[in-house]
Parts: sequence; C-alpha cells; structure tokens
Amino acid sequence: MKTLATAAMALLIAAPAVAPPAFAQTHRYHGRSHYRCKTSSGTTGLVAGGVGGGLVGHALGGGTVGTILGAGGGALLGRHLDKKHDAAQNRRNGC
Repeated sequence: MKTLATAAMALLIAAPAVAPPAFAQTHRYHGRSHYRCKTSSGTTGLVAGGVGGGLVGHALGGGTVGTILGAGGGALLGRHLDKKHDAAQNRRNGC
C-alpha cells in the first residue's frame, strides 16, 4: 500500500510541473498581446482530484470503500474546479 501512496504523491508533485499547452499562451500581433481562449475538458483536475481524494479517503481510515468514494468525489470536484478556473481565466482575457 505504501507503494501506491508513494506513486500517487509523485503524480501530484509532478502534475504542476507540466508546461501549459501551446494554444493557451499569449501571442503578439502588431505590437498588442492576444490571448488564445482555452477550452478545458477538466482532465487535469479530474486526475489530480481523484488521486488526492483517494489519498484523503484512505488516510481518514475508510479502507477500500473510503478510498474509492474519496477518489470519486475528488475527481468530480477537481474536474469542476478545473473547468471553472479556465472559464474565469477566459472571461478575464476577453474571450
């Protein structure tokens, strides 16, 4: 079980180190900055939330059922927050 927890923590630590996709970067056109709008499927939040929720569910002593329920709840919450963040970012950038 420690191996699973170690692998999950490594995933959580490595996930933020991934560079943003090329379509989400700012480009310059005729001296002005232009932000390309993002469309998010929420996959990053889904994975990170699932791993985090599973770890929390297990740490709270829920056993297998607690781990599975924590992972499911964390995945749903993570996906929602990821999509909400991208929508807010697009509004700020005039998309």
